[in-house]
Order: sequence, then C-alpha cells, then structure tokens
Amino acid sequence: LRDTPIVERGFIGMCTGAAMTGTRPVVDFMFLDFALDAFGEMVNQIAKIQYMSSGRLEMPIVLRGCIGIGGSSATHHSGNYYPIFAHLPGFRVVVPTTPRDAKGMLKTALRGSDPVLFLEHKLLLNAKGEVPPVEADELIPFGTAAIRRPGTDATVVAIGAMVDKSVQAAEQLSQEGVEIEVLDLRSIAPMDEETILASVAKTGRLLVVDEDFQPCGMGAEISAVVMEKAFDELDAPVQRLNGVFTPVPYSPVLENAVTLSREQILQAMRDLMAE
Repeated sequence: LRDTPIVERGFIGMCTGAAMTGTRPVVDFMFLDFALDAFGEMVNQIAKIQYMSSGRLEMPIVLRGCIGIGGSSATHHSGNYYPIFAHLPGFRVVVPTTPRDAKGMLKTALRGSDPVLFLEHKLLLNAKGEVPPVEADELIPFGTAAIRRPGTDATVVAIGAMVDKSVQAAEQLSQEGVEIEVLDLRSIAPMDEETILASVAKTGRLLVVDEDFQPCGMGAEISAVVMEKAFDELDAPVQRLNGVFTPVPYSPVLENAVTLSREQILQAMRDLMAE
C-alpha cells in the first residue's frame, strides 16, 4: 500500500510500469475527472502495451474511482466520461450498481490480465445489499448486463445511479398496467449486445437512461446497435434520456436541475409508450 502525491500522471505511470514487470497494481484515483490528467498514459501505454508487445507483456492493472453527479461535488468531481474509455481498444470499463456486482466484478478485474476501469457512482457508495459468502467465490463476467426488472411493454437500459431510479419509475408505471423491463448495463466495455437485443425483440420499444451527456454517449451507441441489428423489431423510435449538456454546478438547486429525476424517467417512459 502506497500513499502518493496527488499527481495522477505520476502514480498511474508508475503503476503502468509495475504492471509491465508482473505485479498487479490497483490504483485509486478517487475521481475520474482527475484521472484525465493521466490520459496520455492510459491511452498510449495502458490500453496498447499488450498489442504493441505482441502479447509478451500483460497489463493487469485496475483503475478505480468515483463518477457521477451528487453531493454538490461541483464541476471537477462530477464527471462520468466512461464513453471516452469505451472507445479505446484494450480497456475494460465497468460501472457496478449493487454490492454484489461490485464484489463480483472487482474479483473478475483483479484476476484478469487486462486493464480495467472500475467506476463507482458516488451516490451508490453507501448502498447496502446481499453479497455471496467468501467460499462461494462468485465472479461476475464482464460483458453481461443484468435484468433488474422483467417486463413486456418496453425496454429501459440504464447505467449507474439511473438504474434504481428507472426501476422505481417502472414500478410506478406498473400500477397503470404497463410493464417495463429494466436492464442494468453495468459493463460498458465490452457491452452486452445480446441481452439488449433480446429484450428489444420482446418489447418492441427502447429507452436509454444515462446521467452522462447525450452527444456521442452510450445512448447513441446502444441506439445505433439496435437500429442496425433489430430495426424490424421496433414498434417506435429509440429514445434517449440524459442529463443536461453543461458543466455541473455546485449549487444543490442547480445540480438537481442538470441531472435526472425519477419523475423525468417516468415521463420519458410514458412518452415512449405513446409512440
């Protein structure tokens, strides 16, 4: 265990070298916003070294930190940015939403040979839930989404803190006779296309709920995959619901205005069903 100066490029760079020599470093950079200071190391070294060495070198490094809006964390501590890293070949990017997923996916990350960006939404850090006993040794593989609520009328794919809000909205809509299936993407890269496509084939409608910005985001990628591979299954256009495209303010009132509420998700579900 090493405490370091707050110089992200320095300590991530050192751990990159350590991983190349056969160790298995785990880096806690606290907030993904500041890991961007080491973006050059992450893009040009961590993500590429296995390819550049023709597989002679492995990169078993886990990069852990917080994402998301909440707690008046302001502009420098509220970013999501996972679509940027999902764009990089070589990276595994995960956003667990339950204690069980966090444990199982972290174990998968620690035992693998690839670099993993392990992102935890700050509003979920105190979440409680059941986890399997140690002797169960449960690993949750990357590239698998989780069905948090089954349904038949529409599919919602949600990420991070938006999963629980989407489930709550779906439960409320169920009282009106509409059953929404909620998928927790949880693995950003690789992404579980199979589960998404199977759900859309069943329901015929899709809404992507993501706190992150809409332009060039995960909603755009998921929409493109569904349009390319399941267009004939759709009964309505794919819809996206995102946070406001702006830096995150410090003011609690303004912070609430730029992120998504359960009521907004509920209205988006109703709008989708009206198509």
